[in-house]
Parts: sequence; C-alpha cells; structure tokens
Amino acid sequence: MSTTVNVNGIEFQPKLLINGEFVEASDKATFNVINPLNGSVSCSVPEATEDDTNRAVAAAKAAQPAWAALDPTARGACLKKLASLLREHKPTLAHLEAISMGVPLTQYFHADIAAEELDYFSEAWPHIQGQSSINTPGYVTMTLRQPFGVVACIIPWNAPVFFFAVKAAAALITGNTVVVKSSEKAPLAVAFASTLITQAGFPPGVFNVLSGHGVPSGRCLARHMEVRALSFTGSSRTGKLIQEEAAKTNLKSVTLELGGKSPAIVFEDAPDLEAAVAATVAGFTLNAGQFCIANSRVYVQASIAEKFTKAFVKHVSAIKGGDPLEATTGMGPQADEIQYKTILSYIESGKQSGTLAAGGNGKLDSTKGYFIEPTVFRDSPEDSKIVREEIFGPVVNINTFETEEEVVAKANDTEFGLYASVFTKDISRAMRMAKALESGYVAVNCSSPTQGRDLPFGGWKGSGQGREGKLYSMDHFMETKSVVIKLD
Repeated sequence: MSTTVNVNGIEFQPKLLINGEFVEASDKATFNVINPLNGSVSCSVPEATEDDTNRAVAAAKAAQPAWAALDPTARGACLKKLASLLREHKPTLAHLEAISMGVPLTQYFHADIAAEELDYFSEAWPHIQGQSSINTPGYVTMTLRQPFGVVACIIPWNAPVFFFAVKAAAALITGNTVVVKSSEKAPLAVAFASTLITQAGFPPGVFNVLSGHGVPSGRCLARHMEVRALSFTGSSRTGKLIQEEAAKTNLKSVTLELGGKSPAIVFEDAPDLEAAVAATVAGFTLNAGQFCIANSRVYVQASIAEKFTKAFVKHVSAIKGGDPLEATTGMGPQADEIQYKTILSYIESGKQSGTLAAGGNGKLDSTKGYFIEPTVFRDSPEDSKIVREEIFGPVVNINTFETEEEVVAKANDTEFGLYASVFTKDISRAMRMAKALESGYVAVNCSSPTQGRDLPFGGWKGSGQGREGKLYSMDHFMETKSVVIKLD
C-alpha cells in the first residue's frame, strides 16, 4: 500500500511530527485514507500509538518553559510565518482535502481563514493582561495570566486545517506548547501543514502533530496527567467521553464545541424570500451538509410555506454532485462509507415519518462514490429522528408554524443549541427572537455559516461549553493567579 500521495506532481509522505522530527508510528502501523469520490485508497497514514502520544506530550512539556519565556513577539513571528506558508500552499491543501473528505476545490476556504486566525493571534499577545487593585487596605494586589503548560487539541475532519490553526494559535501565543491530533477521516492536509511548522521556525517540541483514531491516541491525550488543558471539536458523544476521562484523571480544563440541530425560522415578512431560500439551502448543503451549524430544521410561517417550499426544492434540485477536483462541482461526496450509510439510514427513517419533497437517494451504485442527493422532507413530526438528531449530511426538514410563541417552543425543544437563524424585517420581532432562542449564535436575515469576525462561537446546552474566537480563545489556555503584596 502506498505511503505517499501525488499532489500536482509532488510526492508527499504523511508522518507524525514529534519533537521537531517527522517519524513513523513506533510500531510502524498505518491506516488507509479513502477517496470518497471513488472508494480508492488515497494514501496510508501513520497510526499514532500510546507510546507516540506519550512522547509527543513529553516533548511538549520539555519545550514549554523556554517557549513561555520567549519574547511574545518571537512566538508571534512563528505564527505569522506559518500563516504565510498556509496561503502559499493553499492549492496543495485543497487537493488533499478533496481526496480525503470530498470538499470541492471551489469551496475550499479553510486555508484562508486558518491563515487569518494565525495572523490575528500572532499579534494578540498584548491582550495577555492581569489586573491590579488597591482595594485591600495596606496591600497592593494583582493577578497574573500564565499558560497551563501542555495543551491538547483534538480536531474534527470537516474543516481540519482551520481547526488545526485556530486552536493551536491561541494556545501557542499564550505560552503553551501543543499536541494536535487530527481525525482519522481527514488527516492528509493536517499532515502536510505539519511540514510547514518546522519551516515557520517553531522550536522542537513546541508544536507536535499526530494522526490516528480516538483510541489509542485521542483517549491517551484525554487521560494524560501532563496535559493540563484540552480543546475538542466534534461529536457530542465523543465530547462527553473526553469530559469523563478528564474528570477521572487530572481534571484538566476542557473546552468543547459539539453538535447542533440548528433551526432557521422564516416569517411571512422576510425581506427577500428568494434570498432566504438561497441562504437556507446553502446552510444545509455546504460541505455536503457535514458541518455542525447546518440549518437542518427550517420552520416557515404557514402563509408562505407553499411558495417557500416550491422555491426551496427547485433550488436544491439544481445542485449537482461531482468530482471535488472539478471547478463545476456544486457539492462533493460524503466523507466516507460510515457517513454515507449513517445518512442513508436517517433518510429511510425520514421516509417513514414525513413527506419526501426532494432527493432521498444515495449514488454509490451508479458513481462508485459516496454521493447523496440533497434531501428535503416536509411535515415530519417534531419527535421524529430526522428532526431530533444531528444527521451531519445534506438532509433538511421543513415544518410550518403560525405564531412566534409556537415556533420558539419548537426551535428550543432540543438538547442542541449551537446556531439559529431568523428571517424577518420587523426589528422588534428579530430582537425578541434573538433573546428567546436557546442558542449560542443567532443570525438575522442570513444563515449558517455566516459569523461575525470578532464574535464568540460556542453552544448552549448539549452543544458544548466554552467560547472560541479572536477575543475569547486565549482565555481557555491561561490560568489566573492572584498575588497579594503587603506594604510597610
């Protein structure tokens, strides 16, 4: 089995990055990355063992004191150089994402936003501030913000280079050292990005990158006594397991960004119905529906439901799946066979509970790839599986409502609370809805993945804990120490 992949005439061999060296797994084990376009093997990748994970953590621990003592502008210079290298190698990264998890080249923005985040955090060190006080008579008091030490970042497969950069950047600029574990579904672009780390000037041990499955490497990081903080983005099931492992061991600080079942609510006074249709269609088909803030539940006021649904189905039916490497492709395949079969099982369940309005089929037999038609259901019961559970695929349900109170109750009747959308030109209604919806993010007259550049991102309820973003991520990677100084 090939351990290399050819990208535009260049042979690339994925390896683990531990203590500044690119190495095979300690037991030489690998796993295959399957191209979702046709089921062929794109490449084999090292499967990090528990020993490899322990070595990466040990390297990070040894390198951390010197990294924290470094002038923060020098730490920032490494981040800025890495940002430049990601931009330079965007075509290669895009190609590797296409052949590992099917994201179309035309929709590949991950390297751009990853570089933007690295640039921001490279200059964010002045925000590492404590406070002082003279409110205790006879004393001057202050707080210090100091790094945890070793931080683990376990990243998802749907936008791996973005998460690789944004999680590590905030941890590194605050003086921590990191061990990043990529997902087994999409490790190729992250493995290539790791080759840029040494070029960017990071000292050995500061920035380590592993590929592998949740067991053993992910579990080892969650349990590791020397890992003092962990940031995870992924499924709610895995997030709960990580939280349990952290609680059982050293009670490490854990940040979780988990699943969603995001509602989009369209009122009869939506300022532009066609724009609402386009936004909500994109909000469940981007990345073949494989993103946590997909608006997989659409609620439309009854008076406009038929008009909206007709336009929605027409828009969806025009989306054509195809080779992610082709410029004309509107939607790529699902990431792998597991995703493909899971989504089809939800679709079959939906056919029993609601009315199929568009799509509903997989294309594996005819295309040899993991393609699923964008699928629209109508009038599914609120307690049905496709309304209650996160599908993580191009499947949406459209239900109707009459009043604000009714739709708020339906939208909030879930354990998820990551993203919600409201379409109305009534500003008072928009603000009432923004306040009433139990969600970490509310968009008005737009939908996912639209976000504010400097706003916090994170979920309510079962969608996670903690907030990430330019003004927020660094807080997760610093301890606060109080100092009291007695005056003569």
